[in-house]
Amino acid sequence: MRNLTAALAFLVLSGSALATEPAASLQRAAANDVYTGLMRCELGASVTVTPDPHSPSRFIVQLKKNTYRMTRVETTTGAVRLEDAQAGAMWLQLPHKSMLMNSKLGQRMADECQNYQQSLATHRLKFDPPPGLLDAPALATK
Repeated sequence: MRNLTAALAFLVLSGSALATEPAASLQRAAANDVYTGLMRCELGASVTVTPDPHSPSRFIVQLKKNTYRMTRVETTTGAVRLEDAQAGAMWLQLPHKSMLMNSKLGQRMADECQNYQQSLATHRLKFDPPPGLLDAPALATK
C-alpha cells in the first residue's frame, strides 16, 4: 500500500498531462474495496456511504443529519479507514462490520454496521470459525 501511495504522490506532483490518467485509475482501484450503500447498524441506526462524484478517492458518509466528506487513510492492518479530519469523524470498515467514530471524543456514533457482504462474513465466522491457536493441527495421513 505504501508503494501505491508513493506512486500517487509522484504522479500528482509531477503535474504532467499523462500523469492524471494513471493517478485516477490508481485512486479508483484503491476505492474499490470500500463498501458503499446503506448499512444497517445496531440500535436502529443506519449509515449511508456514497462515492463522491467529484473525487474518486473520497466518500460521503451520512448518519442521520450529519454528513462527512471522507478521504481514505492508509492502514497497516488492511482495514479500510476513511477520515474527515476537520469534523473529527472516522469510518472503520472490517470484513464483518463497520463503525463510525467521533475521533475527537473517542466515541462510537454507529457500531455493528453491515451490508450484505459483511453479514455473510459474520455468518461464516459464526458457523465455520477458523481454527484457534490452541487447536490441534490436523495430521497428514499416508
